[in-house]
Amino acid sequence: MQVSVTDKCSGHGRCYTLAKGVYQDDEIGYNAAIGQTFEVGADRADEARLGAINCPEAAILISE
Repeated sequence: MQVSVTDKCSGHGRCYTLAKGVYQDDEIGYNAAIGQTFEVGADRADEARLGAINCPEAAILISE
């Protein structure tokens, strides 16, 4: 699965709070992967989805 973090992120932190194995925060509390697309293995797919669906801005896009 591919995960893309868009610039809609406004730093609520729900993604990295709920899915620490997939998402990290930067020095000011935003998702550290803004503007990036990265691969997530099957072992972390549910965690990636959990972080994405809890983003208030829908800033995280999942492609399977």
